[in-house]
Formats: sequence, C-alpha cells, structure tokens
Amino acid sequence: MRFFTLFLLLISAFLPSQEQPLLNNFVLKNKMAEIFSAHVRYKELSPVLIERILNNFLEELDPTKTYFLESEITLWAHPSESTKQELLKDLKEGDYKVFHLIFDKMLAAIKKHRQLMQEISGLSLPQDPKLEDINDLPWAKSRNELIDRLLKIKALQVKAAGKLSDEPKELFLKRIEKYRRIREEDLIQPQGEEHNRLILSYILKSFCQALDAHTNYFTPQEARQFMIQVQEKLIGIGAMLRDALDGFEIMRILDNSPAQKSQKIKLKDKIIAINGRPVIGMDLPDVVELIRGQANTKVVLTILRLKENSKETEKLNVTIVREEIILDESRVESSFEPFGDGVIAYIHLFSFYQDQKHSSAQDVKKALAKIQKEHKIKGVLLDLRGNAGGLLPQAVAVSGIFINKGIVASIKDNTGRIQHLRSLENTPFYDGPLVVLINRTSASAAEIVAQSLQDYGRALVIGDERSFGKGSFQTFTLDPSAPNGQINPEGEYKVTRGLYYTVSGKSPQLKGVPADLVIPGLLNDQKVGEESVKYPLENDSIPAHFDDDLSDIMPPYRKKIEQLYKHNLQKRITAYTSLLEPLKENSKERLLKNKTYQNALKEIKNKNFDAPVLEVFAGGDLQLTEAYNVLKDLVYFLELSQCRAAGD
Repeated sequence: MRFFTLFLLLISAFLPSQEQPLLNNFVLKNKMAEIFSAHVRYKELSPVLIERILNNFLEELDPTKTYFLESEITLWAHPSESTKQELLKDLKEGDYKVFHLIFDKMLAAIKKHRQLMQEISGLSLPQDPKLEDINDLPWAKSRNELIDRLLKIKALQVKAAGKLSDEPKELFLKRIEKYRRIREEDLIQPQGEEHNRLILSYILKSFCQALDAHTNYFTPQEARQFMIQVQEKLIGIGAMLRDALDGFEIMRILDNSPAQKSQKIKLKDKIIAINGRPVIGMDLPDVVELIRGQANTKVVLTILRLKENSKETEKLNVTIVREEIILDESRVESSFEPFGDGVIAYIHLFSFYQDQKHSSAQDVKKALAKIQKEHKIKGVLLDLRGNAGGLLPQAVAVSGIFINKGIVASIKDNTGRIQHLRSLENTPFYDGPLVVLINRTSASAAEIVAQSLQDYGRALVIGDERSFGKGSFQTFTLDPSAPNGQINPEGEYKVTRGLYYTVSGKSPQLKGVPADLVIPGLLNDQKVGEESVKYPLENDSIPAHFDDDLSDIMPPYRKKIEQLYKHNLQKRITAYTSLLEPLKENSKERLLKNKTYQNALKEIKNKNFDAPVLEVFAGGDLQLTEAYNVLKDLVYFLELSQCRAAGD
C-alpha cells in the first residue's frame, strides 16, 4: 500500500494541467497585488521571495528533478544578488521574460529526457530500491547522475507494480509511461497565447507557494477539484475509473449513485467514448471532467463489456442521468462497541464540511443520537486521524457538541485584529467521557477541535506524539458553501490571512497538538508535519481567554450580548488530570506485552516499511485498539471515583 500510494503521488506530479486559465500579464500582476494585500506577512516582492519564486518555478516544471541538470539552471537555482535585483525590477514592471527562458530550457530538457529513457530501457535496475534514495535530492550534477536517478525511480516503480494483485505489472508501468508522455506533450504543444497562459499559471503558482506552504493558486479545473474535496460532493454518475490504456475501466460503483441505480454499467466495463467522443489515449482527469456535468443532464457512455463465458467483447451505448453525489464515506463513520452496561461510541470524522443540506456537526450529532437512542453511551472515541481540516466554523460547531458556551478558537488576521469564534450551545449534546484520537496528519480544523477540548480539560488527546501543526487559516476566492459556485476562468486562489489559536491562547502552528497519552502509530516518527513543508510561518500566541470578556464585540452591543451569553460558560475541567498517570501506566504495560506492536515500532524506527508486521499493524489498526482500551480504562476509573465519592 505504501508504494502504491507513493506512485500515485509520483504519477500525479506528471498529470497535465489541461485547460489553461485566462491569464495575461496585466491580470497576473493584479492577482499578485491582491494576494499581497491579503497575506498575513508579505506585502511586496523582495530578493528573498524572488529566489523562492525561481526555485518553485523550476520544481513546478521538474518536480522529480529528472529533467534538468544543475549546470543548465544554476543561474536561477542559485541566483546571485544582481540576478535577484534584476528579476525584482522585471516582476514589478510585469515583465516575465526570464520565466519564458526557463520554460524553453525545460522543452530542451524533455528531448534529453526522452533520449535517456530509451538508453536505460535495457539496463539492469538497482536491487532493493529505497524511497529514501530519491527523497529530497538536489539537482543532478551530471548525465550519469541523472541516469542513476532514473534507474532508481524505475526500480521503485517496478517494485510498486509487483505489489499490485489486481492488474498486470506491465499495465501499471505502461500507465506511468503514458502519464509522463501526456504531461510532456502538455508542456510542448501549447502555442501562442495558450503557451503564454501556461507559463503565467506556473508563475502564479510559484509566487503563491513562495509566501507560505498554504497560499495556493488553482487553475479552473484544480479549483473544481478543490471544491469537491471541501464539500465532499460532486455531480456525476458515481463510478471510479482506472486507465486501462485501451479504455477506462470501471473499478468501483458508489452506493446509491446514478451508476448503481441505472444498473446499466458493471465493474470491469471499459469506457471508450463519452457523448460520442473517443477517449482512448486521453488522460484520466480529462475523462472524469467529460463525465461530470450539470445535475439532471444525460451523459452517453460507449462501453466495451466482456460477454459471459467468453473472451469476446460487445460494444454498448448507455445513457445515465447525472446527479449530485454525497461522498458519505469520506465524511463521517460511526459504530459502537459493547462495554459494561452500555457501549463505547466511535465517531471517525474525515473532514470538516458544510453545504446546503449537510454539515460535519449535524452528521456527528445524528450519529451519536442514533447510538444513544438504543444504547447507553459510556464513552465517546472521536477519531480525527487523517483529518486534514476543512471549514473553520464547523470545527467550532463540532467542538460545541461536547462543551457549554465559550470560546473555541480565535483568529488574528493580517491587520492584527483578533476575533473570537464561540460555541453558543447552552448545554453540550454529550458531556460524558471523551477521548480524541490524533495522528501526524490530523491538521488545521482537526487541531482546533483536539486542542480546544484539551484546553478545557473536556477530552484526553491520545495517539501520535503530536498532530500536523497547521495553525494558519486561509480565505478562498471561491466560497465552498455557496450554492452553484462559479469558477473564475482566470483561476482561483487561497491566501493565508493569519493564525488561529484556541481558548488557551496557544496556536498549533509548527508545534502541533501534543498528545496527553502517546500511542505511537505508523506515522509517529515520520517526517510529516508543518515543519517539513516549504516556508512555514513561525508559531505565535495570544493571551488566554477562558474568562470571555467579549473584548472583540463592539461596545454598543457588548452589554446586550453579555446578558444573553455570559451564563453557563464552559469551565476548565480537571476530572481527567489525576487519572492520566494510571492511564499511561496501563497503556504502557499493554503495549509492551503486545509483540506485534513492539515489532512494528522497531521496523518503523529502522525505516523497513516493507516489513510484513506493518501490514498486520495497519490492517488490524492496533493504534485504534489501544485507544479503545484507554477510553475503557478512563470510564472505569471515573465510575470508580464516583462510587468512592458516593460511599464517602
């Protein structure tokens, strides 16, 4: 799984940009000015930013560093002060000729790369390749070094292909080769104004990423995909595809989707045309875009299907009506486990989302209410592992399920103004024992929930040593919660406006949310987190606001709001404090006795990620198993202390 994921990422680096945004030099200059005016730190171009932009531009063109030689780009990869000053002057005047020159170098590098790929086709590959062999490499200094790098990458691809049981290795490798060719042609083919727009989009991406890791520019197609990820919904037919080279094979059909309800397509069918347009040879994102469209419109798929008990295929035209598809499986998952005279409720929240009909807070409440209707909930395990965040108001709303009224998060924007975001619920929906499970990829809104509940003492945070460490917030030029959001043909951007803090005044920026009790997972010791991204913002803090003085409310309204708000505020709870040490001791003892767990930790430390024990560790989710054990201990200790108090 690790290598399959790696090469999906590797392939994605070579996916084409498709339609070019409607950019010109004037538009680009204005967008840069808009972004500067909104950004929390940078307000104008500087030599530092110029060097970052140049390096970003080179890596946008050659993300795997397998095309350029260092000698071909040293002028820009290691720019002198005079080069930076000259480019600073050019960019301020809207002159982007140096980027056209770099782009021309890339086109020449593509020709060289194709020759090298032919040369290595018959060479033997390195044995037992490691991912570390191609991680964070500098630009190759010689042709031989470049060949060595290409061989290592190919060896890793072959190794990854060998782990795929559902398709031939050769097909997987051909697909990688196809995507490489498509991406190269996508750089080579645009001419005239299209060529200029392509370069300008790369400049704008490079500029945004030079400000910080989370300021980004999106082409129109990337913006649409971003909307799908934030809203967890799309309009289409609900089928997952894979490029089979001779068509696009249907790998999965989503439940309750138009594809399933129509009963017209089957797994393994191959799409060869869409609305009469042949798609063989196209890239997957383009095919997906053709299938998607407006709700209640028809799409005609031409498919090839194997006849029953035969190797022959038949060609069929099927018509499916597109619908809005809610990606429930990537929103929230719930279950329960019997414990004593009740159950432990499990809620796995994958993101923080909101649209006209659904929200993460509503869905978590519904899941808890459903369990509560039939069982006595003795404890709740809120799993935020892998949750990369989402909408900030939803982080506040989800926190409000478990606390009384009070500040959940505070944001300090690019003007230095502090605004508090409050839960306004009079009473929590659930006020019993609570544990929040995190890992190194729990980020942003997930960190707000974990840290705010930790601040109030309302929950124990357990899991990896700390979370991701993204404590900044961004605004997006496209509102994900707006109905029928239109994409700007010039593209969209999100920009970092400031940092967020929880009620303690602490920000998770760079530091992450520390676990109260560490249960190491697969990612615990990995280089994952804000400190490993490019150009992170530093950590910051503001005064704590447990006693909410409503200082961010305008004085004329403060008195009126105070009368309605300042009662039944959430207080700091210490019920878990005295129990933490025995909880840690019990957990430590269990984990030391678990040989599978200990062997997995050793393999992770030795970076032996192919070790079979890691499959057992991940497949059995031993981190989650221990989280359940910790919560059960917590429930037991709390009940025991209540019994003793009652006895006294």
